[in-house]
Amino acid sequence: MVQKRKFALLGTGFIGQVHAKNLAAHPDIELVMVADQDRSRADDIASRDGARVGSVTEAINSDAIDTILIATSTPSHAEFLAASAAAGKAVYCEKPIDLSLDKARRVVEEVARHPVPVTVGFNRRFDPSHNQLKQHLQQGLIGKAELIQMVCRASELPPLSYLQTSGGQMRDQAIHFFDLLRWLTEDEVETIGAMGSALAMPEIASFGDVDTSVLMMKMRSGALAQLDNTRRTGYGYDERITVLGSQGMSDSAAQSPQGATLYSTSGINRPPLYADWFNRVKETYYLHLDAFVRSLNGEAVSVPGLHDGLQAQAIAEAAVKSLETGTFCKVEQL
Repeated sequence: MVQKRKFALLGTGFIGQVHAKNLAAHPDIELVMVADQDRSRADDIASRDGARVGSVTEAINSDAIDTILIATSTPSHAEFLAASAAAGKAVYCEKPIDLSLDKARRVVEEVARHPVPVTVGFNRRFDPSHNQLKQHLQQGLIGKAELIQMVCRASELPPLSYLQTSGGQMRDQAIHFFDLLRWLTEDEVETIGAMGSALAMPEIASFGDVDTSVLMMKMRSGALAQLDNTRRTGYGYDERITVLGSQGMSDSAAQSPQGATLYSTSGINRPPLYADWFNRVKETYYLHLDAFVRSLNGEAVSVPGLHDGLQAQAIAEAAVKSLETGTFCKVEQL
């Protein structure tokens, strides 16, 4: 019989509430404690899921807890990650580790001194369609990857208040696809070139952000990758990855909750895409959590770790530099 993992949830904002539902639904997890500066939100989740409310310090240092899920605001991730590891807790940390790559690297070095399992929240790896694409590559069905085309087009702009603290499109939105690219190809990005504009919300240019961008990347193997991002479409959430290999192609296509396309003499009737990013990817949060728990219980399950978090962020930093300089930039290999 598998012993339940005793979790504490730090943070009960939007993503914290997503994690709270998944923690409560998982058969091998007991949510023991909830911590948040907003006591009313923490009380709501704790009372609903049979947990109790405590402080972050109490949660991290409690002997009744063996795993910490960090879903607080980004500036607190590094501090809570380091403290949790020092206390001997396993950690699921939402991305990014920190908005500063240098600080993230220092924290990872500190955490490495403690032999605790850590996963970073790159949940897109657990998308069933993307997983099948990776299997096609691993099984040699399309040969060696040569050209990768990725699309990430969100349906609606986040609030300006969110964009002002997000770290920018490269660190917030594109970073998921930098991680997917590394994971799918088992290769590293060596150089990156980026162009971007503030088209959907011009005012974000005042703090150096863009909402529409195109990126080109060259991999260590020589393979080429492209990524286009936008914060707003007029037709739904559009996420796609296509890998052209030496012997074929695999396509993880844009998806619809309805699925079927109708062909008739009157034309082609395609169902609409998911209305927003969350409904398209919400299953992946549970699948990532489940994989982490199974790995903690001794199964040979792969989950994104601290090095993955750092390397994806290094690609994002090079992309930001490319946006600023208008040149191709080298990606630091960590």
